[in-house]
Amino acid sequence: MLRALAVDDERPSLEELLYLLSTDPRIGSVEGAGDATEALRRINRALESGPHGPEAIDVVFLDINMPGLDGLDLARLLTGFAKPPLVVFVTAHEGFAVQAFDLKAVDYVLKPVRKERLAEAVRRAAERLGSAPRIPVHEPDPDHIPVELGGVTRFVTVDDITHVEAHGDYARLHTDRGSHLVRIPLSTLEERWRYRGFVRIHRRHLVALRHIGELRLDAGTVSVLVGGVELQVSRRHTRELRDLLMRRP
Repeated sequence: MLRALAVDDERPSLEELLYLLSTDPRIGSVEGAGDATEALRRINRALESGPHGPEAIDVVFLDINMPGLDGLDLARLLTGFAKPPLVVFVTAHEGFAVQAFDLKAVDYVLKPVRKERLAEAVRRAAERLGSAPRIPVHEPDPDHIPVELGGVTRFVTVDDITHVEAHGDYARLHTDRGSHLVRIPLSTLEERWRYRGFVRIHRRHLVALRHIGELRLDAGTVSVLVGGVELQVSRRHTRELRDLLMRRP
């Protein structure tokens, strides 16, 4: 059973988060804090109590945009502790996901919070702590990938993706209509989509061969034009890419 702390300066949002967490059977107890300073005081008591003490906290569900000390500031402070609680960011802003990953966040949940999405974050926290039950994993849909936009899950067709950019444990999927950040490492997508014509051209980029418009050579450097964007090809991937393009129908 997880011991949780929810942090949000907006009272209605905090009360909703507390309610949703309290209904999850994996949450043993949950407290609220109205700002990051109050949360830090509570976390300090938890750390002094020890991981098995009466004041212990396992996971913090943390808003980002707060006056004074914000959620990212608090998460940075926690990285300085020997055994800090896990952090799940709960925010209305998509643009901080990369910073959240850099701070070792367990998950990044967008507002408005859906019960099913929050339950997934709780599951990930429980797994990280080694207390989650083993649940069969269903095979992913090979033709579509789920993305979250404004609290709504949509499905992007894999064939529409022109290239993928690595952001640590996240990846940004680029299409002609925009981009979407998903919590999947680039190496996982490279393995999963190899048979669909995706190829690694750089440690940070995976491209769809069907969307490559041009291969450019300039003063010993190689690049490709994909969906109107020019991407550099690293030396270690140049030969493989040229061979694949030569064999492409």
